[in-house]
Amino acid sequence: MDKDAPSALIDARIAALDDWRGEMLGHVRALIKEADPEVVEQWKWRGVPVWSHDGIFCTGESYKRVVKLTFAKGASLEDPAGLFNASLEGNVRRAIDIVEGERIDADAFKALIRAAVALNMAKPRKKKG
Repeated sequence: MDKDAPSALIDARIAALDDWRGEMLGHVRALIKEADPEVVEQWKWRGVPVWSHDGIFCTGESYKRVVKLTFAKGASLEDPAGLFNASLEGNVRRAIDIVEGERIDADAFKALIRAAVALNMAKPRKKKG
């Protein structure tokens, strides 16, 4: 694999985070791939893993105390399990901040991924008139 390919860069980021953050980023990446086998991995903004399908739907950032998963159109998604816990004040994005020791509900997360992909794939409605 090309060492500069987005998937290889994401692999390297996960390996470089040799603590719970790397494990969590690897875990959510696997869940994203399970939920959307056609996902396109990208590497943007000097080191941010990005997952796309007909447009960006999620980014995965790692900080000192949190792994942040930002959903590009999160404000438009139903979140019955209440996974979104950050960036709640915005009109467009929503995020999930995961701290050390926290678990993510895999089924609810995959449902959120599938909903984000479906939203990206939805054809925009044309205005009548």
